[in-house]
Amino acid sequence: MSMCTSADCKLCEFLSSKEEIETSFNRVDTQKAKCKFGKEGVCCKLCSNGPCKITPKSPRGICGADADTIVSRNFLRAIAAGSACYLHVVENTARNLKNIGEGKGNVKIKSPQTLNQLAEIFDITESDINQKAIKVADAVLADLYKPRFEKMELVKKLAYAPRYKRWEELNILPGGAKSEVFDAIVKTSTNLNSDPVDMLFNALGLGVATGIYGLMLTNLLNDVILGVPTIRQARVGFRVIDEDYINIMITGHQHSHISHLQDRLIDEDVKKKAINAGAKGFRLVGCTCVGQDLQLRGEHYTEVFSGHAGNNYTSEAVLATGGIDLIVSEFNCTIPGLEPIAEQFKVKTICIDDVAKKKNAKYINFDMDNAEEISEKIISEALESYKNRRNDITIDIPKDHGYDDVVTGVSEGSLKEFLGGNWKGLIDLIAQGKIKGIAGVVGCSNLTAKGHDVFTVELTKELIKRNILVLSAGCSSGGLENVGLMSPGAAELAGDNLKEVCKALGIPPVLNFGPCLAIGRLEMVATELAENLGIDIPQLPLVLSAPQWLEEQALADAAFGLSLGLPLHVAISPFIDGSPVVTKVLKEDLVDITGGKLIVEDDVIKAADELEKIIANRRAEMNI
Repeated sequence: MSMCTSADCKLCEFLSSKEEIETSFNRVDTQKAKCKFGKEGVCCKLCSNGPCKITPKSPRGICGADADTIVSRNFLRAIAAGSACYLHVVENTARNLKNIGEGKGNVKIKSPQTLNQLAEIFDITESDINQKAIKVADAVLADLYKPRFEKMELVKKLAYAPRYKRWEELNILPGGAKSEVFDAIVKTSTNLNSDPVDMLFNALGLGVATGIYGLMLTNLLNDVILGVPTIRQARVGFRVIDEDYINIMITGHQHSHISHLQDRLIDEDVKKKAINAGAKGFRLVGCTCVGQDLQLRGEHYTEVFSGHAGNNYTSEAVLATGGIDLIVSEFNCTIPGLEPIAEQFKVKTICIDDVAKKKNAKYINFDMDNAEEISEKIISEALESYKNRRNDITIDIPKDHGYDDVVTGVSEGSLKEFLGGNWKGLIDLIAQGKIKGIAGVVGCSNLTAKGHDVFTVELTKELIKRNILVLSAGCSSGGLENVGLMSPGAAELAGDNLKEVCKALGIPPVLNFGPCLAIGRLEMVATELAENLGIDIPQLPLVLSAPQWLEEQALADAAFGLSLGLPLHVAISPFIDGSPVVTKVLKEDLVDITGGKLIVEDDVIKAADELEKIIANRRAEMNI
């Protein structure tokens, strides 16, 4: 079978040896022919007069909608869907925290310090830790459930003041986030809004809601429940799978949904069940973004968490090792391609959120009130699967895949603590030119921008070679760590100045902030740096790239980055090229609106040149 390439050569070797297994890598070739109208965003199928497509000879659909209207509608609707995904996660996380505060689920709060921090920000005065958790969760939920005409209150408390002021001037401060999503769907329906600029401003407002709630707050609430990240070295890749254990692969984004399970798996009675079945115990194998989240807090779960195996498009190969006994899926990035492989390798799947229900999976509705019962069901299914499949399945785990020394656990808090409790050292390194600037290389992994993680890895190598420190979050992190760029040895690939810094500090030139949710952590770092310097975020020598963005969630992330005033590079256009107005606003006019701009560039060197140029210009403006 034909197969697309990957930056991860060991992964390619492994998949090439499994000719009897079809994966996403094999299906790339059969889907090479892309619809021109879809790529340009000028296809409309909102009503039965269509689908209509815009061409030079047919510049309007049957209803009269032109390319600008159709493209902006499609763009806003995609961002609304992506924002909805993130808001679903923060809503569930807040509900889980509230239930824990009410004594449900037998889960203890692992970071009272973060809870205290949030209570102080929210002006909550409460001494009892459980009541404090309830009130913090209620504050988040109350904002999410406001009507659109009532502005969300926590945005002002959490956002950087100069950014908040600009959003207020632009009238893009969001009302209740779930209502914002609802009305964006209404606005983009048949024969309603036809103003592309209005819809783009609506998208920026959704970006603010996505960033403050779906990204920043989800991380902080998870920290309360699961513990704060701690910088450490960890194992990644297929080598983390130990066939002597009953291995449960976790996929999705909702770490708090497995908070009880991961504690329960190390109880003596549960370990004894595994031993009686012939295993040494249970292990959680991280995959997709929830695996990155587990890795981020892995210091707290060393006994049960074996490591992060890979990102979304590595997950099929992880199953094909034969070493996984059960999949627990709680959100997206659990690609449909896992289903036939799971059947082939006799791996059961359990879904604990119906938005991520797979057709061959057992569904167990997660509720913190029933967390103990749900954990027992999952443990029982894992034991049964282990007993029923291990004698029939050949296990083939390439132990030379991945690394043992990936630096992980990086967050806005742990990084500052590592640097001595403040940002002065990092700011001084930037001012001296030891670090030219910072690039956030974030987001998804896909198979079309030169191949699996290829553009992401090549761009990252090019940036660090130019003495630009890279921070990563998302499936991009899973790709970068599996090729060694997040191990200290990667310092040898950096420019002389950055190499010197990395060797002195014992860090790699690419810092792993974890899941896509951790893009919110990058915003917190940017905010604190700007605050220390007394400037606004768009003035920082900081750029973003989501080179291999994949999903609608990535577009919601992009809207947040652009609302922050950051230049954002992508290697694949977000289906806007058919509209001159949308293209001009996002690529040119936005600089004078929020300070950000969209850069579409599918050449690695040209992309690096553009990002480096922006950093150089901002350094000049800061007189450094």
